[in-house]
Amino acid sequence: MNGKVLPIGKLDSEVLKKIVFDKITYKRREVLTRPGIGEDCAVIDFDRYECVISTDPITAASADIGRLAIHISCNDIASNGVQPLGILLAVMLPPGTTEENIAHIMKDAARAAELAGVEIIGGHTEITPAVTTPVIVSTALGRAVKGSSASAKNMTPGDRIYMTKTAGIEGSGIIACDFAAELAGVLTKEEIEEAKGLLDFVSVVPEGLIGGEVGTSGMHDITEGGILGAVWEMCRVSGTGARIFPEAVPILPVTQKICGYYGIDCLRLISSGCMLMSVPAENTACMESRMKEAGIRFTCIGEITPEEEGIRTVCKDGRSEEIAPPSADELYKVVKR
Repeated sequence: MNGKVLPIGKLDSEVLKKIVFDKITYKRREVLTRPGIGEDCAVIDFDRYECVISTDPITAASADIGRLAIHISCNDIASNGVQPLGILLAVMLPPGTTEENIAHIMKDAARAAELAGVEIIGGHTEITPAVTTPVIVSTALGRAVKGSSASAKNMTPGDRIYMTKTAGIEGSGIIACDFAAELAGVLTKEEIEEAKGLLDFVSVVPEGLIGGEVGTSGMHDITEGGILGAVWEMCRVSGTGARIFPEAVPILPVTQKICGYYGIDCLRLISSGCMLMSVPAENTACMESRMKEAGIRFTCIGEITPEEEGIRTVCKDGRSEEIAPPSADELYKVVKR
């Protein structure tokens, strides 16, 4: 069967809708939230409760794949303001993998799961020639009182857009771990260790739970496509526009150096560890206070606007550009060279 060859990375939003979502026709009444652009989780009705479920792969990292596999799906659950309870791991490994390799992956995964407060409840592990590097697909589950889980569908013009921590956390950490030797001519030893250490901060479960308690109009963990991709996806879910101020986005100097060396865009780099939040104006003071108490950097980077105003960046000098839909993450420009 012939057809258009697709680029590396997650599918373009329009392609995803056309060849994946539009092919799903059977629906059950118990499913409250279905697949959609910008939707992190499915939500299923279980009488007085909702089961919140999300699945994600780790394909572009090798050194820290175990802990990243835990955090990536738990972060999705937290973006609904829900504590993740259980997680399943499907682990596919290439020929030549040793027992020590698997033990290292699972040790890292177990440690990350304990920190996130989630139990590894099952999965699958195999050696297969179908992959050339380790691949883990994780599926996390959480439970919420019916009607209490958050959704970006509630965003309205006037809401403030915040992000936690700094842009490019996960991307910087992955590149530093997998390309440390190459970066030795660009970064100091201390900077390389700093960048590697960013992978210790890829969980957004704490801020997601705070967001669920205080009240947001939507949350989205910032993964492939970076800050700008996440903003676009949230606006697509809610049918709104947005005004983003790029100069307000916090970026660590080490991330700027890494992105500068590889010629990649910090605002389009995978940023697990950052949570994007749309916060109603009346909740901003409380949210800022709670984040400060928790020691979580929390920065206002824009605001929600009417849909007809578009999804745009606005610079201090007045320049304004439309934010394009997310495409292949900037990370793939480095790892797939």
